[in-house]
Amino acid sequence: MIKISIVNYTNTLPFKWALKRSSLFNGIDLQEDIPSICAQKLNFNQVDLALVPVALLIELDNFFIETDYCIGANGKVDSVKLYSQVPLNEIESVTLDYQSKSSINLTKILFKFFWKLNVNYIDAKPGFENNISDKNAAVVIGDRTFELNGNFKYEFDLAEEWKKFTNLPFVFAAWVSTKKLNSTFVNEFNSVLKFGVDNIEAAVNEDFIFKNLSKSETLTYLTERIDYHLNNEKNKALYLFLEYIKKL
Repeated sequence: MIKISIVNYTNTLPFKWALKRSSLFNGIDLQEDIPSICAQKLNFNQVDLALVPVALLIELDNFFIETDYCIGANGKVDSVKLYSQVPLNEIESVTLDYQSKSSINLTKILFKFFWKLNVNYIDAKPGFENNISDKNAAVVIGDRTFELNGNFKYEFDLAEEWKKFTNLPFVFAAWVSTKKLNSTFVNEFNSVLKFGVDNIEAAVNEDFIFKNLSKSETLTYLTERIDYHLNNEKNKALYLFLEYIKKL
C-alpha cells in the first residue's frame, strides 16, 4: 500500500472526494493531517507521498514534486490571514500558527521585505486564535479563519499581499515525495486529482459537511479562492519563495 498524507482542510475536498471514489483508493492508505504533520510524516519516511507546506522543501535532501496540482492562490485566499486590532506599523508581536511552516515563512518574508517592519514572533499554542488583542497580531490558517473573518479591525490576506509584493500567485502546499514514485501510479494519481478539480461542484454537493461555511460559500471558496493548478507561474513563485526563505 502506498501511504499518503493529505491536509484535512476544506481546500482539499476535491482531492479527497475524487480519491475516495477512484480505483486507486483500495491500494492506498490515505491519512488526513494538519499541514505540519503531513510534512513531519514525509520527512521521517512515515508516508510515501504527502501534500506538504512548500517551505519544507529546503529541508529535504531530495524531493520530487509529483503532480500538476497544489493548494495555491492567485490573489486572495481567505484562509491564510494576519489578524490585528492595530494597523501594521503599530504591531509589536505576531503569534505564528503552528499548523503550517509555509504560512509562518510567508509572514516573515512579508514583514521583512515588503512591509519592512520589525516585530517579535511568538510560537503559537492551541487556542491562540482566541487571544488576539492590543498590539499582538496573529497568523491563522485553514478552516479556523472562517469563524474569525470580519471580527478584527485589520485583516491581511497573506496570499493577496504576496501578489502585491511579487505580482505572482502563491503555492501553499504541493504533492511531494522523497523517493521518486512509480510513473504509472503517479499518472493515475494525477488523473484522479484532475477529476476532483474538474468536478468541484459535485464534490461539494456530495460531501458537504462543513459547519462554518454554507454550501454556496464553500463552492465560492474552492472555485474562486483556491487555485489548484501547479502551472509555470506557480512554479516560478514557489522557487522565489524558497529563495526568500534563505534570506530570512
